[in-house]
Amino acid sequence: MYNLAYRHDDPMIDELAEAGIAYVPFFPLGGFTPLQSDALSAVATRLAATPMSVALAWLLHRSANILLIPGTASSAHLRENAAGAGITLTEDDLAALDKIGR
Repeated sequence: MYNLAYRHDDPMIDELAEAGIAYVPFFPLGGFTPLQSDALSAVATRLAATPMSVALAWLLHRSANILLIPGTASSAHLRENAAGAGITLTEDDLAALDKIGR
C-alpha cells in the first residue's frame, strides 16, 4: 500500500526511479478507508477539485515512475480519478500535502 498518508515505500520508489523501473501503488486512494485530511480538503477546495483527484495528482507529482491504476465501479469516480492527471500542484500545495504522511 502506498498513498499520500501511507508512505513507507518512499526510499524504494526513489531507487526504482533511478533504475527506470515503474512502481504501481496498491490502494492509492486509501483502500477501504478513503483518505481524509484537513490539508487535503483545503488544497482540493482551493483547486476546485475533489480530495481524491488531488491525492492522485500528488502521487503523479511524487515521482515520474509511479503508474496509477486506481479501481472504480462507477463512471463518476472514473472521471474524478482521471481529473487528477490534469491537476498542477504548486510547491505550497506539495509541502502541505507532504506533511500528511510524515
